Amino acid sequence: MQYLPYIILAVAFMIVVWAIGAYNGFVKLRNKIEEAFSTMDVYLKKRYDLIPNIVETVKGYAKHESQTLENVIAARNKAAGATSLEGRIEGENALQGTLKSLFALAESYPDLKANTNFINLQNQLTEMEGEIANSRKYYNAVVKTFNTKVEVFPSNIIAGLFKFSRKPLYEVDDAEERKNVKVQF
Repeated sequence: MQYLPYIILAVAFMIVVWAIGAYNGFVKLRNKIEEAFSTMDVYLKKRYDLIPNIVETVKGYAKHESQTLENVIAARNKAAGATSLEGRIEGENALQGTLKSLFALAESYPDLKANTNFINLQNQLTEMEGEIANSRKYYNAVVKTFNTKVEVFPSNIIAGLFKFSRKPLYEVDDAEERKNVKVQF
């Protein structure tokens, strides 16, 4: 009985140490999420800067395709101007679709496909898309770790106390993206 206060004190100390460790783990993961998104944002900005150049190049060849070009610019502006993470994800998914229609349009103009400036811009954009995809993978991996920690016991207690909540994954939203590709020869 004389050791009971020491045992209670030791258990309380261990709980406090665990709580501090769990809290610091959430803070580290939250900072990793912000860093991952910021890295992706750099690549997205570079892509936003490329899009007007591509549109201007296409415009010279496809003057009567103004609706497609306007859609690309509108989607770019929506994605670039998004203020929330969810808005950015939605805008990026819309931009992906309009870029596909832009390059499908380019397929209809053989002179455009042969234009070295267009080819260079298209290659830069393709490279940028690869960087963005890698950034999204990293972001989603960190978010998955964070979200798991938010939900599993006993760290969910700390998450609830300090209002750490799930973060959204950067997912493909377009049903077209999920369809099988039909290849014909």
